[in-house]
Amino acid sequence: MSNKLPITRLSKFFSQTDFDLNVQLGEEYLHGDLGMKLVLFRVDRQKTDTDDVYGEVGKDQIKFLPPTEFFGLVKIEEPKNASYTKGVNRYLEPGNMTVSVYIKHLEEMDIDIRYGDFIGYHESEDKIRYYTVVNDGKVTSDNKHNMFGFRPHYRTITCAIAQESEFRGI
Repeated sequence: MSNKLPITRLSKFFSQTDFDLNVQLGEEYLHGDLGMKLVLFRVDRQKTDTDDVYGEVGKDQIKFLPPTEFFGLVKIEEPKNASYTKGVNRYLEPGNMTVSVYIKHLEEMDIDIRYGDFIGYHESEDKIRYYTVVNDGKVTSDNKHNMFGFRPHYRTITCAIAQESEFRGI
């Protein structure tokens, strides 16, 4: 016996067929026209050994699953110019990256982006910048991620810049 309850709200004006068509059109635009490819480096949580006391992992001890390419809508925030103490030592840090990705695409690719995974994004033909996932966007019950209140259709994943000492790619 299935515990699934069919979603019937908006059924007079918006159905599963309409939802699927909207997602299909959005995927065609995102994957075909924009073509923003990213590379996901998933942490192998089974093979990565953590410290017994603090639960941390040492440098170069993280094990990864094979990298996977996927499509997403990328937004990179402006760099942040800040100082350590009252303007004495200044630093310019690259902005965070926000990736919007269709849930259907993740399901078809059989990937799950989780907190702590790394994502590579090609800034140019010869430079790839790496980010670490700080918010995996699994909570999609808000109106922004729901299509007309019918059902969630995408996730918003927030990533912070990964320092070169933290991750250098595979």
